[in-house]
Amino acid sequence: MKVLVIQQRYGIGDMLIFLPYLKAISESNNVKISLLAKRTSRSSDLFFGENLLDEIINLDSTNDGMLGFFKLSKEIRKRKFDKVYIFNGSVRYRLLAIFAGIKNIYQYPLFTSKDVIFQTAKVFTETHIGKILSTEPHLLLKNEDVIKAKKTFNINNETKNIVLGISASGPTKRWGLENYIKLASQLNEHKKCKFFIAAGKNDLEIIERIRASKISATCITLENLPIADILPIIKNCDLYIGNDTGFMHMSAALGVKSISIFTDSPAYSYSGYSKKIFPIVPEGETVESTTHDTLGKEKISFKKVLKIAINHLS
Repeated sequence: MKVLVIQQRYGIGDMLIFLPYLKAISESNNVKISLLAKRTSRSSDLFFGENLLDEIINLDSTNDGMLGFFKLSKEIRKRKFDKVYIFNGSVRYRLLAIFAGIKNIYQYPLFTSKDVIFQTAKVFTETHIGKILSTEPHLLLKNEDVIKAKKTFNINNETKNIVLGISASGPTKRWGLENYIKLASQLNEHKKCKFFIAAGKNDLEIIERIRASKISATCITLENLPIADILPIIKNCDLYIGNDTGFMHMSAALGVKSISIFTDSPAYSYSGYSKKIFPIVPEGETVESTTHDTLGKEKISFKKVLKIAINHLS
């Protein structure tokens, strides 16, 4: 039995939201699955500690779109899959499965769009495996990697260890850096803290501003580390506070309480799947009302964020 799963969304957070369903399909069919996914989802980096994947087939500019369709279908046909589970309603991927000669095709209803992604995925998977599933992802790591990170970065109970998610995919999704510096400073007055600055190499300007700020002595930046090294650090932390980013989803999937600030994205879709995520939305909005056009970063209450953070650290 050979099983392919197609999950073509771009983000790290998207891939982690689908983790319970990937595991369920693997377990239900009693096989390791092959995953067709975009490189930007970083699935190979995220799932190195998991035991559910046979291989990852990268969906990129060479095999995506109309020009890459026949190349990709040829590659998939060579693998002789018996089943495919398609986590979207695209005609393209149904045709891809047909051209690849896969007999058993399970797919979202055609043209599915504007859905709550974790709900649609849950219903779809439950329908085809006949089992009620939790929406909570649980990302596995090697215990020795977690212990090594704890020693390397001197993570201990003498401080509260906090992942500070200052980055985001766009400026409208970022709560102001000054707010995070002020927040970290006030949290340090409440309890001794160490902050791990979750940002990438594209965020060097804001990282330098952190290093030049009054909280620099309590901060460790992670921009030069691969995801495989960052995950065990997060696992050792007490709390995530930050924007709606892949780091937030990683934290939640690792069992870390995650306070997430949603300024310009659908909070329910990206927080409702996990009890570890505590969403904060702009004043006047609800978790259900926020969208990709909310543009509410100026309407996030600093006092509210501080209060919630202190409560979770107590």
